[in-house]
Amino acid sequence: MTDGPFLIPVLGDQLTLDIAAMAEADKARSVILMMEVADETTYVRHHKAKIAFILSAMRHHADRLRALGWTVDYVRLNDPDNSGSFTGEVMRAVERHRPCAVHVTEPGEWRVRAMLESWELRLDVPVVIHEDDRFLCTHAEFDTWAAARKQLRMEFFYRDMRRKSGLLMTAEEKPEGDQWNYDADNRKPAPPRDLLMPQPLRFAPDAETRDVMDMVATRFADHIGILDHFAFAVTQADAQRQQQRFLDEALPRFGDYQDAMLTDEPFLWHSILSPYINVGLLNPMELCRQAEARYHAGKAPLNAVEGFIRQIIGWREYVRGIYWHEGPDYARRNALNATRDLPGFYWTGDTDMHCMAQAIGQTIDHAYAHHIQRLMITGNFALLAGVDPHQVHIWYLEVYADAYEWVELPNTLGMSQFADGGLLGSKPYASGGAYINRMSDYCGQCRYDVKQRVGPDACPFNALYWDFLARNERTLGRNVRLALPYRNWARMDDDTRAAIRDQAARFLGTLD
Repeated sequence: MTDGPFLIPVLGDQLTLDIAAMAEADKARSVILMMEVADETTYVRHHKAKIAFILSAMRHHADRLRALGWTVDYVRLNDPDNSGSFTGEVMRAVERHRPCAVHVTEPGEWRVRAMLESWELRLDVPVVIHEDDRFLCTHAEFDTWAAARKQLRMEFFYRDMRRKSGLLMTAEEKPEGDQWNYDADNRKPAPPRDLLMPQPLRFAPDAETRDVMDMVATRFADHIGILDHFAFAVTQADAQRQQQRFLDEALPRFGDYQDAMLTDEPFLWHSILSPYINVGLLNPMELCRQAEARYHAGKAPLNAVEGFIRQIIGWREYVRGIYWHEGPDYARRNALNATRDLPGFYWTGDTDMHCMAQAIGQTIDHAYAHHIQRLMITGNFALLAGVDPHQVHIWYLEVYADAYEWVELPNTLGMSQFADGGLLGSKPYASGGAYINRMSDYCGQCRYDVKQRVGPDACPFNALYWDFLARNERTLGRNVRLALPYRNWARMDDDTRAAIRDQAARFLGTLD
């Protein structure tokens, strides 16, 4: 033990002024260490805009910390002595500062957690790992909740989080409107194109961000994505401006159209706030409180506010709990034994399926797609085609600015690909073209006919849907939520079933 300072590493998704490791730290006796390292930009091939967003946000956060009186030791990606890893940079920082101890907030991934747990032995300095208190539910609370249940359904977890937080609860401890969930009111199809549809704010890159973008364009030229549309907020102040824009202009209609999709309209009434929440620039509970206040003030309807809050204290907290509860082997589960390689058009958007071209195209342009595009377009296709779920997981982790493994993996592997065998979801989220046609205007602009199952112009989703059910009948045939489609499949005559499966096989052959 030395009489040196406390060394406090702050990771790239911990851009919060009162992150746990800093909460009670003495500025005069602390050194904040922030590190841009090659390992974290390339362990998967992240979207260019995702890398630029995180690195720029880190640099701006460091500037803010310095302005508040903190000593910040900042290592840039292109620093000549950069070791390329968190562990290497912490070791170098220990040599520079001779700290009495290292205090760090727990990371969001098993991979990084293992690194942190090795530091004390490697550094010969005490290392304290603080639990991340930016979440409503602790690891211990989730484990206790899970241990008491045979099925880990989000809806019941969500109700507990409503009770714990008091969000949208009455004085009698009942849910507002005497109903927990208004999802049934939040499934309106795409509306006629609305000239008054709100648009998120766009933030012109400043000199620091342009410097990062130039470096990313050169160093990660072969990664997916473009930087032409880069308009992320990279400071807390701008992230809060985007938050206010959503609450004031988009939240009132968010509920009605949160599942809708429109050609060349990537954002609709969505908040576009998840990158800022997950990187630490926005406080999720404060955001929920502000949304709740809009309901009580009569500025947003209950179905919109409840639906939005459910995404944060319901799904977001729930999938984090699943991730840590299930352990690092969760990523390799493959309950449906899907083995096909992810098709190449997932990196280019070059496909005649208009819905896929739209969802992938905007992903390439913006590192963003909303939850239904992820679940019912790109995820649904991969599920129907029998794509290896680990490959699907890696793609989602790479391409979205809000994707960190703790939140992305359960959503992809569990909810989207059913690779955990129903741990997270009670049935696969599989559909033919009819659902896409109902919720979007995509099918009207597609070269395929959404009403045909077989033939050269038939929508590929149709035959693939029935083929998915047929080839997985041994695993899924007793799922009560799939009883109706399996009865419909059984009613078809042998020639019809054979034609559908032949149509699917020929299409899947083109992917190989």
